[in-house]
Amino acid sequence: MGTNPFIGVIYHWIGGFASATNFIPFRGIKRWSWEVYWLIQGFAAWIVAPLVLGTIFVPHLFSILRAAPSSSLGYAFLWGALWGIGGLTFGLAIRYLGIALGYAIALGLCTAFGTMLPPIFHGQLAAIAHETSGQIILAGVAVCLIAVAVNGAAGLSKEKEITPEEKLEAGEADFSFVKGIAVAIFAGIMSACFAFGLDAGAPIAHIAKAQLLASHRLDLWQNLPVLVVVLWGGFLTNFIWSAILIIKNRSLDQFTGASGINPMRATATRGDTLMDWDPRNIAVFERLTPRTLTFNYLFAALAGVIWYFQFFFYSMGQTKMGKYDFSSWALHMASIIIFATLWGLALREWRGTSRRTKLLVASGLFLLIASTIIIGYGNYIKATQEAAPIINTSSS
Repeated sequence: MGTNPFIGVIYHWIGGFASATNFIPFRGIKRWSWEVYWLIQGFAAWIVAPLVLGTIFVPHLFSILRAAPSSSLGYAFLWGALWGIGGLTFGLAIRYLGIALGYAIALGLCTAFGTMLPPIFHGQLAAIAHETSGQIILAGVAVCLIAVAVNGAAGLSKEKEITPEEKLEAGEADFSFVKGIAVAIFAGIMSACFAFGLDAGAPIAHIAKAQLLASHRLDLWQNLPVLVVVLWGGFLTNFIWSAILIIKNRSLDQFTGASGINPMRATATRGDTLMDWDPRNIAVFERLTPRTLTFNYLFAALAGVIWYFQFFFYSMGQTKMGKYDFSSWALHMASIIIFATLWGLALREWRGTSRRTKLLVASGLFLLIASTIIIGYGNYIKATQEAAPIINTSSS
């Protein structure tokens, strides 16, 4: 399989759609606390899905992991654990800012750190900046960051314009721009550790590629074993924090049907969450029915599987980007924000805002789409330059 940046961009778009969509099933969970369904989705996303899909697409997955350098395994796991901290606070950013703005701010910072620091660490930035293709890619990253700033301005404008009742109806009862920005900044910085985990796991991917080619399989799947290790680290962090909250909030019984509060659910009038019930109604203290409990597990697990598919397609897209595959991180983050913005519009998160605010949202979306095209074009130029000597040699 050769380099094809535009196919890679499409893979990143699909991954971005999966990431932006994974929070939607949370809205269907009834009377469960955050730490309960977060742990279930994490187990599905970071343990079950990586192992199942890795085993399906990569022959001898565990043999590859055993053959990998211990340093690569250790650093990939460590960076994954640090990323897990960002994942925890990222959920809070979505809670305080809403889907569109929460994704934009947190992932914007994640884009900057995750894209630029790996090539800086490896001493490649100067060489990248001296090539036309590299300059185009860096310009695309800059456009992405400008788009994030525009989305931030839209969020600030939104908070000044919508009423508490409109926030409640949109499922944003806890919307707080100041609190959300603080959490989103921290989440964005820590979430960038995932890019370092993938970088540290490169030796694992090289072993997987050799195994895939030897088995006459596509090397498109070479990064799946790396995801297994990085996500193990992420699950450890999330498991520890979720367990702490479960003990602190005494929410262990919710796994078997006790009631809790889902802060991610859009407000409804059916009494699906504790916030929607009349406190004088004793039914608020009733246990969940078996049907509701089953659907809660299904929704949480579905959210986890959808979440994993973002990196399933990311790993495929990265193999198509060529020498400057560091730009995959910016493409992935921009794609997530694009589809999160579209989800925000579909869920009417921007209803009740002025034309100016809506114009800022539209401008941010346009710039994000432009950034992915610019980055893809820069990678295309680099791939064309690398292919040229091969063509000339064969023709002679």
